Amino acid sequence: MDEQTAKNQKENSTRKSLNKQDSLVLKIVLIAFLILLSFIPMSMIRGLINEREMTANAAAQEVQQKWSKSQTLIGPILTIPYFYQNEKGENQKGYINYLPEQLNITGDVNTQELKRGLYEIIVYNSTLEITGTFSAKDLKESNLFPYDKWIETATINLGISDLRGINEQISLEWDNRKLNFTPGVDPHSLVVSGISSKITPQQLFANDSIVHFTIKLKLKGSESIQFTPLGRTTKVAIRSNCQTPSFNGAFLPTEREVSSEGFTSKWEVLEFNRNYSQILKESPYRATTNEYRDMTDDNLGFQYTNYAITESTFGVNLLFPVDQYQKSTRSAKYAFLIIILTFVVSFFVEIFQKKNIHPVQYLLIGLALCLFYTLLVSTSEHIGFTPAYIISALMTTLLITFYMVGILKIKKTAFTIGGLLACLYAYIFFLIQLETYALLVGSIGLFVILAIIMYFSQKINWYNNQ
Repeated sequence: MDEQTAKNQKENSTRKSLNKQDSLVLKIVLIAFLILLSFIPMSMIRGLINEREMTANAAAQEVQQKWSKSQTLIGPILTIPYFYQNEKGENQKGYINYLPEQLNITGDVNTQELKRGLYEIIVYNSTLEITGTFSAKDLKESNLFPYDKWIETATINLGISDLRGINEQISLEWDNRKLNFTPGVDPHSLVVSGISSKITPQQLFANDSIVHFTIKLKLKGSESIQFTPLGRTTKVAIRSNCQTPSFNGAFLPTEREVSSEGFTSKWEVLEFNRNYSQILKESPYRATTNEYRDMTDDNLGFQYTNYAITESTFGVNLLFPVDQYQKSTRSAKYAFLIIILTFVVSFFVEIFQKKNIHPVQYLLIGLALCLFYTLLVSTSEHIGFTPAYIISALMTTLLITFYMVGILKIKKTAFTIGGLLACLYAYIFFLIQLETYALLVGSIGLFVILAIIMYFSQKINWYNNQ
């Protein structure tokens, strides 16, 4: 009888142990399923962030359409028509685009913020002075330009990417003569949008050597301003009240200084730093169209020249101090980490404290963690990313902490979970601020977190749960 009782007790103990083991495995499977399930609202939240960003971009484009878009200055370029003899001995009309000997651009770019609903768009007003010289030396020495075969007036072409940015009449001072610009450019020049002025053969190199020019213009734009180094020596000096410039393009400034009052920057580009010469002969390909008259090598060469000029531009982007949508997107990429770690900590507490947390309660915790990102996006549109992140993290942490107090009935453990969640949000915020070392710090942080989880997992009797 005693042996039978002992045998029955052993079987019951084994059965209970198996039941506990099965229950533990089932709980782990349910938690894993809930983690995967929580990714569905996270994907919807990422779509919401993208939608809000697209709406902000649409608002910016609408303002730019009415104000003026990003501006790119090209020139001035001297376009000279002439006659030459082709291979058949026939006279044919050709064009030469001649670039400046010296090109100096100086000016101020004052930024301001315009609002379109919730969204802020940065625009600017600039006052620029373009000075320099054209030299007759290269033209006289080249066989491309016979002085006795001019057939009509030449044109000075100044490329401006968006003519809506012109604030007032622009005048040209050419060798102590004042000339007026008119809208549109010579179709044989290297630019497709801008202004031009006629130059008669008598006005062009009247003293047969060097001509000085000065152009003063006030130009509106948005987001960025770009320049093209067409001079044999090009110097650009810009001042602005923008505190967060981003210098870009083919050349970076040789000198720059950024402070709380704005920035100053200087560029100097030589003829040897670019991939085109001072004298450019027009081929049958026209810069103003995408059509070819024939498929000669000159065609492709002229197309390459236009491409090379475009590729040599440089300038500065005038940015906002923060981009809340970009940072919200980056923070949402770490959502899986927060959700998994919160569920794992809750599971460990459930095991060690011998408390039961229902799958529905896990689901509610996951939804609260997802709600953090909607709070972040909606609040950051009004008060900025950093205060929005602090407020959203604080609200989410307090919600989950007090919910854990109600579930576990142990305040110390619940507040410990809340403290760990707050540390995790702080760690994610720190990662978002990093750029160069984000991957390194993130990898080290994940390694440490995994090591902690592995350490506590050793203390669980996975087969008996006792």
